[in-house]
Amino acid sequence: MGSTQENKPHVVCMPFPAQGHLNPMINLAKILHSKGCIITFVNTEFSHQRLLKSLGSDALNGLPSFHFETIPDGLPPPENPNASQHHTATVIKSLEENGLDPFKSVLAKVSALYSPVTCVLTDYLMSFTLSATEELGIPAIFFWTAGAGSILCYLEYPNLIQKGLMPLKDQSYLANGYLDKVVDFIPIMPGIRLKDFPPFVRMVHPGDEFMVGYSDLATQRAMKASAIIFNTFDELEGEILDTLSKLYPSGYGIGPLHLLQSKIADKSLDSIKSNLRVEEPECLKWLDDKEPLSVIYVNFGSVLVMTPQQLVEFCWGLAKSNYSFLWIIRPDLVIGDSAVLSPEFLEQTSNRGMFASWCPQEQVLSHPSIGGFLTHSGWNSTIESISYGVPMICWPFFADQQPNCWWSCNKWKIAMEIDSDVKSDEVSELVIELMNGEKGKEMRKNAIDFKNKAEEACTFPSGSSVVNLEKVIQLIKTCYVTKPTQEKELKHLQPIHE
Repeated sequence: MGSTQENKPHVVCMPFPAQGHLNPMINLAKILHSKGCIITFVNTEFSHQRLLKSLGSDALNGLPSFHFETIPDGLPPPENPNASQHHTATVIKSLEENGLDPFKSVLAKVSALYSPVTCVLTDYLMSFTLSATEELGIPAIFFWTAGAGSILCYLEYPNLIQKGLMPLKDQSYLANGYLDKVVDFIPIMPGIRLKDFPPFVRMVHPGDEFMVGYSDLATQRAMKASAIIFNTFDELEGEILDTLSKLYPSGYGIGPLHLLQSKIADKSLDSIKSNLRVEEPECLKWLDDKEPLSVIYVNFGSVLVMTPQQLVEFCWGLAKSNYSFLWIIRPDLVIGDSAVLSPEFLEQTSNRGMFASWCPQEQVLSHPSIGGFLTHSGWNSTIESISYGVPMICWPFFADQQPNCWWSCNKWKIAMEIDSDVKSDEVSELVIELMNGEKGKEMRKNAIDFKNKAEEACTFPSGSSVVNLEKVIQLIKTCYVTKPTQEKELKHLQPIHE
């Protein structure tokens, strides 16, 4: 290894193997690389193969100072051949039980090949890595890829259980109005309902109970981290970050990461991408022919699945709205079946509907023809929509999506929510309101205001996210053990597989 690399911090990035986690982690890794860090990016073997399948066999060859490694996730392939990732709880549980030794092996391997690892940047859901950093005496930085507001809700799980509000007594409580109950546990979230909390705490699905316990475990581990990074900016979630600082004093908002990355990342990294599905850029050409603010973009993310009836309701809601739409329909969008659109719907919308299985979302949201976004409220979609000034209609499904929706609708006033029991008339009415109603115009005004603030946060040298990034860089550069100590500690962490 050359002396140039020896004198640089070596950061190992451990993302959770899901699309919504890979995207911000790859952006963050590119930013750190542009700030002088050597990067080792560790995927699970399954995720790595999916990336190669969608991006091409040479896509992850890396660069002299940006490398890719893998660890096994300990799971068989998903039953659905179209799935690009495993179920969240299943992956976390398997890696919690099986991931530490392979991860230690990677640390030993890349320390020997390139330079001693000086910091581990780990997804909050991959908190098992903390044991390895503690053993080595190097800093662990946790990365919360969801909205900062959602972590406040996870932290209240014990209160919900202690007060007997959760778990639900039986399945009937999902639909009998109980979840509309307003609680007052979070002072900065007045009016929040039980349905707005991440739904794992309802404990009605396999894996939910594990996720509730794991959220507490990860919280305890995060308190030992040297810092926590949030993909947000102070002007959007400053009140939330201030509240969290009591628990996590070294928490930094350095987003929107896709904006910051576009401003500072080395162009040589442009070829490194994180899409688990093949993008269809043809939809951008279709958008070019549309009037400004005339198209509603519909995308429910990489995980959400719906029933055939829900698909029908969305179809006819869009049809009745009479607005043009770009709809991303994954092969695995519908539960237990492929997404089949009726001939009548296709005929009625043939002159104003465009369909794709995946797309370059940032380019779509920044396109002048896009007037609104019908979304599942995943954080990447939310923060990207905010950063391009696009108001939203939210249909949240699980995890952080419910609180993201709550903040968007109730605090930031940039979105409206669709009832979980979706009906075509409601879809139509909300699309019409979003695109041209008085409330829609007000939401667009608010969204553009946040867009401008996001741009300011990522502006050098004094933008809030830029300032916070520099604090993280200084931490990475200064808070690690000396190389001789590390090499001594690494002797017993030899690679498991050569």
